[in-house]
Amino acid sequence: MNRHRFITSLCFLSIITLSLCSFGQTKSEFKISDGTTIKSKLFLPEFSWETTPMYFHFGDIDRVLEPDEVEFIADKTGFICIEKSHAYRQLGDAVLGTKHEVEAFHKVKPESKVLFYYNSYVAWPFPRLNKELTPEGIAKNKELAKFLAINPKTGKLKEKTRGPAFSYYFDALNPDFRKWWVKNAVEGVKISGADGIFIDRMNVDKNADYPKDKLVEIAIAKGEMMANLKKEMGPDKILIGNNGANTKEVFPSCDGFMFEHYNDAVMSKESLLKDWEDMLRIAKAGKMSIYRFGAKGKGRTDITIGATNKDGIEKKSKDQLEFYHACYLIGAQPYSYFQWNWGWNLADGNLVDYPELVKPLGSPKEAYKRVNPEGWIFTREFEHASVWLNTETRKAKITWK
Repeated sequence: MNRHRFITSLCFLSIITLSLCSFGQTKSEFKISDGTTIKSKLFLPEFSWETTPMYFHFGDIDRVLEPDEVEFIADKTGFICIEKSHAYRQLGDAVLGTKHEVEAFHKVKPESKVLFYYNSYVAWPFPRLNKELTPEGIAKNKELAKFLAINPKTGKLKEKTRGPAFSYYFDALNPDFRKWWVKNAVEGVKISGADGIFIDRMNVDKNADYPKDKLVEIAIAKGEMMANLKKEMGPDKILIGNNGANTKEVFPSCDGFMFEHYNDAVMSKESLLKDWEDMLRIAKAGKMSIYRFGAKGKGRTDITIGATNKDGIEKKSKDQLEFYHACYLIGAQPYSYFQWNWGWNLADGNLVDYPELVKPLGSPKEAYKRVNPEGWIFTREFEHASVWLNTETRKAKITWK
């Protein structure tokens, strides 16, 4: 080999080596907006800034997904949760509904992380785990009533009559219930083959529907439940707490938190600013954030429910996307994911194509900037996008490069 060819070969090998090292570093370590770094964890979903990192969360009470629906969603994300009543009318059990989709997504995209849904407060009747917690079941086995909350006004079991089904509420202050609940949650993950679990109702605050004089005790009880759940599932299973980022008792045990933005109270300019601070805090703790917004449908305050099959809602979701997308991008950190739809049913936007969400994004170049320390205009630069947001006027502009 002559000298020129030898040097050329060395240079080529050096480039390959540097590229592989760089690739490995990108995959194993990400920079947070304050300049520190976060290391990836193998049991978490794969994360990339290539396009907007997406999370999908949906269910269809009637049926399992069709193969083309699985392909559509898997093309958008590898981070998914199957909602509480999925395929209940077809299979009679939401655990089996989840199992079907876990297998379907793992088949087309083996690296996908698919979560099982379980509620820490509402005793939804859809999974086999709660099948006896109905009026008929309680009549047959009155001992089960000790796991359920009492309505202080009536002295009877507290009832939830709105939503997809009648249900009771759990009593987290009962230690026997807490053991029963953890056992059930673990069983749901095992039977479904899920990569982890999404636990609803993790916020124990003034917005939560708990007895106001019991909030401290309930938060401690929820913390115990999450610690035992994480221990029993094992370290390689994902635990997501919905709206739990500021419940300090559950924070250590959760691997990530959803910001659901379920009403106007958590959509104020002040609340959005705190969200971004929380997302930084969560990233520094090596945890994930899910930033969920829903297009408004029926009226001004309709954010998460009631929009299924409403005329014009798909167009509204496309018209409203830029503002909510900007809200996510301003505060996004490594392992922060965006969720966009207009409800929790499969038909509520989860099968709609939003071109902006697959445009090249690239890593953030910096933390967000607040144009005026007292103002509500924010900007942020990404490799392939410039974001401008006014949370007071609720206007935004994302300029794609």
